[in-house]
Amino acid sequence: MIQISALPAFTDNYIWLLQDHHNRRCAVVDPGDAAPVLAWLAEHPEWVLSDILVTHHHHDHVGGVERLKKATGATVYGPASENIPGRDVALNDNDRVTVLGWEFDVYAVPGHTLGHIAYYHHGRLFCGDTLFAAGCGRLFEGTPEQMHHSLSRLAGLPEDTLVYCTHEYTLSNLRFAVAVEPNNPDIADRLEKVSQLRDSGRMTLPSTLALEKLTNPFLRTGETSVKQKADERNGRDNRGPSEVFAALRAWKDTF
Repeated sequence: MIQISALPAFTDNYIWLLQDHHNRRCAVVDPGDAAPVLAWLAEHPEWVLSDILVTHHHHDHVGGVERLKKATGATVYGPASENIPGRDVALNDNDRVTVLGWEFDVYAVPGHTLGHIAYYHHGRLFCGDTLFAAGCGRLFEGTPEQMHHSLSRLAGLPEDTLVYCTHEYTLSNLRFAVAVEPNNPDIADRLEKVSQLRDSGRMTLPSTLALEKLTNPFLRTGETSVKQKADERNGRDNRGPSEVFAALRAWKDTF
């Protein structure tokens, strides 16, 4: 069995740590900073870092990769179409890799960046900055249509899938979700619970896809209430879900 835990980095990043207790080998996802990982390894000298999974090229996700690779000899996996430091295995859509005995399906999820990928294994999704708890990533490189399609692909995974994104943005995302759907009781309930978690210094991740479908406005672009609010915001009839998504994303960027 693989244990998954989070190593906090910077102000709001999580580096996901996967531990194979049988073989005392571990892997990390998106190590933007090597220091938290090296500190953990120093505290657990019996463990070996064997693999590094990268979702996209932004510095807060790859900044620690080369130092970790040099220190441990770990194999680095990352998107084929992006410049990933130290990458050993270049991954494309629908590829499959085995890490710590787990088979991961690779999904191309452009939007936040053009080459962004996600890793999925039987109910566990490592999605970087594509899908957030109650939100989604900014469109630094891709189009609204690309991001909407990427989110729709991820939303098609089983509803009990655990969502391991890379930032603690849940509280601010839910405040926006309330603005989009002020009468959604699931959002109100989640906001209350997340507020309590953050007040006590606890993390809000992982989420589940089922919860995201109830409370994440970017996965609810087909809902009449969401469309009406998007239409109201930009003063036009957003004819399809991707247009609704574009209106929501533009609103969130200045929220």
